[in-house]
Amino acid sequence: MTGLFVTLEGGDAVGKTTQAEQLDGWLTARGRTVVRTREPGGTDLGLAIRDLVLHRDGHVAPRAEALLYAADRAHHVATVVEPALARGDVVLQDRYLDSSVAYQGAGRVLDAEEVRGLSLWAVGGLLPRLTVLLDLDPRVGRARRAGREQYDRLEAEDDAFHQRVRDAYLRIAAAEPRRFLVVDAALPPEDVQDRIRAAVEPLLEES
Repeated sequence: MTGLFVTLEGGDAVGKTTQAEQLDGWLTARGRTVVRTREPGGTDLGLAIRDLVLHRDGHVAPRAEALLYAADRAHHVATVVEPALARGDVVLQDRYLDSSVAYQGAGRVLDAEEVRGLSLWAVGGLLPRLTVLLDLDPRVGRARRAGREQYDRLEAEDDAFHQRVRDAYLRIAAAEPRRFLVVDAALPPEDVQDRIRAAVEPLLEES
């Protein structure tokens, strides 16, 4: 048995955590061992990097930010993702290299191909079998975040930043239609989950 690598992507407040929780329960009920993780922050080192890039006061240079995410990704894949896949587990991950291409490439206006190349090098070319893009108008995402007491550094960026991120995600998905499932995150959560399960189910037979 080989494992199955599934990632969830999208802008802030699109519902990744809710969908991951529901998918985790569904997969577990089907007898699969699920490893739920995230980037950054899926390891002790990742938690330290997460604090640096998301919660540190003051400016972080865009290239430094991209390199920190890549460092987290390299360690996370080597110590969490690849061992889980080797055991035959389902790895269900909140954010992966597509986030760097969207947020640092488009959001921070770096070269998207350079950012992607850096991440691919960091993970030895490992790509998910399925990436679920939860797509949402950034203005709706901002309204969903309105009740939060505190924003991280990326959430606090303006609407133009978040629109660049959304546009980049849609370009990435259009370029890799076999890997991506794009779902309207404005739909009721149960409808979003149904679409995700429909895409995951046939992949379980292959893993």
